[in-house]
Amino acid sequence: MSNIDTIKLKWKHKGTDEYFDANDLSDGTIRFICLTTLLLQPNLPTIILLDEPELGLHPFALKLLASMFRKVSKSTQIIASTQSVTLADNFDIDDIIVVDRVDNHSEFKRLDKTIMNQ
Repeated sequence: MSNIDTIKLKWKHKGTDEYFDANDLSDGTIRFICLTTLLLQPNLPTIILLDEPELGLHPFALKLLASMFRKVSKSTQIIASTQSVTLADNFDIDDIIVVDRVDNHSEFKRLDKTIMNQ
C-alpha cells in the first residue's frame, strides 16, 4: 500500500549496492535537512519562527544555517530563539535582539556595542 502524502528518502552509497534511508541519519542531520527544506523553498512565508534551531547540529552546519538565515532574511522576517553562542557568533551585533522578562512583560533591546567591543 502506498501513501502519496509520504516522502521516502533513500540513498545509495557510490560504488556499492548498499542503500540507507532517514532511519540511518542522526537527529541533527534530519533537523538540518528539515531546516534546509524550509529555508530553500521557492515561495517563502512572510515570517519564520524557530525555537533553538541549533539543537543537535554540528558547528559547521550552524555556519551553513546562519548563511541561509542571512540569505532568506532579505525577503522573509526570521525570528529564532537560541542559547547558542556558536550560532550567535555567525551574526553581526546589529542582527541580534535580546529579550528579557521584566515585571511580567517582555523587554526587547539591542546589545550595547561599546560594551561588546571592549
